[in-house]
Amino acid sequence: MASLFNTLNIGYSGLSVAQAGISTTSHNIANAETEGYTRQRVVIAAATPVTSISGQVGNGATITDIKRVFDNFVFDRYTSLSSDKEYSDFTQSTLEELSTYFPEIDEVGIKSDLKEYYNMWQNFSDNPDNDAIKLALAKQTETLAQSIANVQNKIIDLQASINDQLLVNINEINVLAKELAGINVAIEIAEAGGGYTASDLRDKRNFIETNLAKLIGAESSSSIITSDIGIDSSSNTSSGSYTVSVAGFNIVDGSSYHPIHISNEDNKNGFYELSYERQDGVLISMSENIKGGKVGAILDLRGSKIEENSGGVPADGVLQNVISQMDSFASKLIESTNNLYASSATTKMESNLINISQYSPIVNSSLNVKTGAFDIIVYDIDGNETARRTIDIDAATSMSGLSGSNSIQGKIEAQGDDNSDGNANNDIDDYIQFNWASYASGDNAVEMLMDPASIAKGYTFSIEDNLQTSDFNSGSNFAGALGLSRFFDGNSASNMNLNFNLRDNPTNIAAGTAPLTGDNTLSFNMIQQQFEVYDFEVGSAIYESTMYGMFDIIATEVGVTTNEAILNNQTITAQFNATELEYSSVSKVSIDEELTNLIKYQTAYGAASKIITTIDQMMQTLLGIKQ
Repeated sequence: MASLFNTLNIGYSGLSVAQAGISTTSHNIANAETEGYTRQRVVIAAATPVTSISGQVGNGATITDIKRVFDNFVFDRYTSLSSDKEYSDFTQSTLEELSTYFPEIDEVGIKSDLKEYYNMWQNFSDNPDNDAIKLALAKQTETLAQSIANVQNKIIDLQASINDQLLVNINEINVLAKELAGINVAIEIAEAGGGYTASDLRDKRNFIETNLAKLIGAESSSSIITSDIGIDSSSNTSSGSYTVSVAGFNIVDGSSYHPIHISNEDNKNGFYELSYERQDGVLISMSENIKGGKVGAILDLRGSKIEENSGGVPADGVLQNVISQMDSFASKLIESTNNLYASSATTKMESNLINISQYSPIVNSSLNVKTGAFDIIVYDIDGNETARRTIDIDAATSMSGLSGSNSIQGKIEAQGDDNSDGNANNDIDDYIQFNWASYASGDNAVEMLMDPASIAKGYTFSIEDNLQTSDFNSGSNFAGALGLSRFFDGNSASNMNLNFNLRDNPTNIAAGTAPLTGDNTLSFNMIQQQFEVYDFEVGSAIYESTMYGMFDIIATEVGVTTNEAILNNQTITAQFNATELEYSSVSKVSIDEELTNLIKYQTAYGAASKIITTIDQMMQTLLGIKQ
C-alpha cells in the first residue's frame, strides 16, 4: 500500500538516478580525450509499482545498467580501415625513402656516373697511351662503383631496419594479446550472472583490438551481437565466445592466448620468420599469410617467402626485388667488362674464388658460363699473333681433366697444330699452363699462366669470346664468369670496385688487346658495350636491355611503385577519415551534449529534492494534527 514513506523513497530514487547521471556525465567529460573511450549512458527504468485499491501506484525509478553507446558494425569497419591505413602509411613512407636513393631526375646518381664512365673510355680510346687519362678513367670507375655500392647498401640497410622493426612489433603484439586474454577474464567476472556491463573494460578491449589491427591486421569476433536501441538507435553489444585471429590463426581464444613465434636463428642473414604453434607443438609458418597492418607492410616490403635455395634472403618483396635488380645490373656490368678486359694481353690470369667442383659440368654450376667457345691467343714480343686455339664449351665440359678430355684443362693441354705450320713446339699447349687450386675454406680458383721460358722471350696471351654474332651477349662468358684478368673486383652491387692492382697503379690499364703501342681495340669494345643488349636475370624474370636500359627499368619501377603507394594511401586515408568520423559520431564524447545532460540531471536532482521537501512538510502537518 502506498504511503508517505513510500513517496519519500520515490524522491530518494530520483536523487539516486540523477546523481548516477551526473557521475556518468562527469566520467564522460573527464575521458573526452581518452583514446579508445566510448561515451556511456545511464539506463533508467520504472521501479516495480505498489498495488493499491485504486490501482498500481508508481514506485520511483531504478538504474538497470550503465552502458556504452557503441556500434560493433561501425567499429569493425573502423578497425579494418585502421589496418589498411597503417599498412598504407608504412608502405608509402618506406618507398618514399627508397625513391630518394635514385635521384636520376636531377641528372645525378648512378646513370650520370655511368655515362661519364663510358665517356672516359672514349677519351682513352682517342689517347690509348696517355697515363693521365688512365688515372682519370680509374677515378671515374671507382666513382661509378662506389655510387652503385652506396645505393645498394642503403637499400640493404633499409631492408635490415624494417626487419628489426618486425621483431619489435611482434613482441608488442604478443604483449597485447596476453593483456587482451586477461581483460576477457575480467569482463567475464564483472558481467557474471547477467549483471552490469563492464563498459570501461570493454573500451580497453576495443582499444587493444584496434592496436592489433593496426599492427598486424588482427580480426576480432564474438558469437552474439545484441541491439541496445534503448541507449541509441545504432548501439549494440557483443557477447558469447570471443576470438582474435591473424591470417586465420587464433592468437586469442577467450581467456587463453597463443603467442606468435619469431626467430632468425636458422637464417644466416638475420631475417626473421614468423610461425604459429599448434596444440601438438608443431610450428606452422605464417609469414606468407599476413597481409594486414604494419607487419603485413613490413613483410611485403622486406619479403615474406624465405626459401633455402634463395640463399637465406627473401624470394619476394619490393625491397628485395630492387636489391636483386641492382645485383643483376652490377654483376652483368662486372662480368661483361671483365670478359672484354680478358682480351688484353698478359702473362697470368687468376680467377675469383669459386665454389664449384672441378669435374662437374661448368654450365650447371653457379657460374654464369654458357655453352659456346672462347679463343686463347698468344702474342710475341712485337705484338704479332703466334698461336690461337678455340676452346669449345658444351653441356658436359668440366674444369679439370686429362689432356684431350672434355674439360678446359684437357682442351688447353691437348697437343695440336694451332698454326698449321707442322711445328709441334709453338702451339697453345706449349705456352699455357692450367692450374686448379683448392683451399681449406672449400673455395677453389683457376690459374692460367704463360710458361716461364716463354715469358722470358716476351710472349703474352689473352682470352677472347668466340662470338657467333657481333652481339657481345652471345659468347661463353668464360673469362667474365670466372673473373680472369679482372677490370672490376666483386660480384654484386654492394662489393664491386676497380680491380685492386689497377687501383694501386692505374697506368697498367690496357687500351688494346695486343701488346702494341697505340692499340685501342679493347677501349673501343668497352665503348661499344654501352650499346649492346644483355640478358639481365632477376629471379625467374629476364630483362633484355642495355646497361642504361636496365638501370632505367630499376629507377622507373621504384618511381612507379612509390607513386602507386602515394595514390593508394590518399584513397585509403579518405575512406578511413569518413569511417572514423562515423565511428566518432556514434561513440565519442561530445562536450556540448554532455553539458546539456549535466543541466538535465541537475534539474532532475533539484526536482527530486523538491519531492523530499514536500513530503517532509506533509509529515510535519500530519504530526501537528496528532498534537
